[in-house]
Formats: sequence, structure tokens, C-alpha cells
Amino acid sequence: MNFSTFEPVYEAILADFGFDRSADERAREVAADLATPFPLDRLGDWRGETVAVAGAAPCLGDEIELARDADVVVAASTAVDVLADRGVAVDCMVTDLDKNPETAAELTREGVPVVAHAHGDNVPAVREWLPRFADEWTLATTQAAPVGPVRNTGGFTDGDRAAFLADHVGAGELTFPGWEFDDPDVDPMKARKLGWAARLLRWLERRRGERFAVLDGRREPADEALEEILGEGFEGDRGDG
Repeated sequence: MNFSTFEPVYEAILADFGFDRSADERAREVAADLATPFPLDRLGDWRGETVAVAGAAPCLGDEIELARDADVVVAASTAVDVLADRGVAVDCMVTDLDKNPETAAELTREGVPVVAHAHGDNVPAVREWLPRFADEWTLATTQAAPVGPVRNTGGFTDGDRAAFLADHVGAGELTFPGWEFDDPDVDPMKARKLGWAARLLRWLERRRGERFAVLDGRREPADEALEEILGEGFEGDRGDG
């Protein structure tokens, strides 16, 4: 995903939540000072493979076989712990360091890539945890424009960022165990973020020419929202970012 393509959606997210772009950019600079480059060709073995993008919703336990049957498993946040409890190893973790950063640090020391996201309100966690990660297995990301070793391959929440990353490196089929857009146990802010995750996955689905079962019943409202931001025919380019 080229950032210039993603930027209109990023701006819409900022406006919807009242987030401060300059705060995201400051967080990005902190991450850039702490991170080292992570060549995305290290994820080259994802190309053409079935990648399970595991969310952390309660239904993950019931959908564990979808992850187990995939060629590659990318876990969003605490999904990694649920998968480990069920004997499913992950190939990558995506996190903004808000729940289980100690797990992320341990994974990097074991040679498992971790995508560590810096945004406007997690700078203390970025400062605390990035130095504890094994540099060669840490990919720092931002919602703002990419700078230095800090990348932006698209996405907003941990889960949809994982999906955009998988697409970026050439994944074949994407599957989505552990996703629940209407989780009644989340707070209103998280519910709004899940709404954006659905829109972003719909954008990704259209770009890929694929159908994600997790989006059944959600495509029409997602299309309407995306068309307001991007215009009709909003698939967009597939360049690097």
C-alpha cells in the first residue's frame, strides 16, 4: 500500500476520532530513533500462501482450526496467547503494545517477527518496549507517512494492519479466525475502531478481488463509507508504502 493512497482514509480516521496527526508523527519519530530496518523480504515465504489473520475476539477459541490449517498465522495482539494455549505457533505478531508487550518481546528473541505500532498515545510504551525487542525481528510501523525504518503498509487496528501487511508481501488467500465486529463486550471506542476495521478490510477485499467471509452482510455500508472518502471505484494502486 502506497501511503499516498492510504492517506485519505487516514485523514478520515483522524477526523472521526479527533486524533492529532502531529502526535502520530511524534510517535513515529520516537520509533524511528529506536528501530532498525526490517526488510520485508524476510516475509517472502508468505507469498502465495494461505495466511490466517487471527483476531482476539472470544470466538477465536471456536475457530482455532482455521488458524491451524493455514500456511502462515499472523496474530493480532492477545490472539497470540490464545493460539499458544491451543498449540498453534504464530509466524508474526502485530501489536500496538497495549496489552501483552512482554509476549511480543519474547517472540522477537525467539526469532518470530513482531510488528510494533507507534501512534499518538502509546509513546511511553514505545520508549519502554522497543529497546527490549530483538532488533532484527522487529518491524516498526506508523499510521502517518513512513520515515526511515518505520513503515506503513496500511491499516488502522492491529487486525486489519496484519491483513494489509500480508497483502503487501504477496499472501495468497486470507482467512480471519477470531474476528467479531459486533462484540458486545467491547467499549464504545473499540466498537468504533472495529467499524473502521470492517471498512478497511472491505477496501482490501476489493483491491485483492477476493471475498472475505468475515465481511458477509457488511459490504454495502462499508462501500458507502469508502466511496465518500475515496470516490467510486476505490480499489486504488498496489504500490509499496
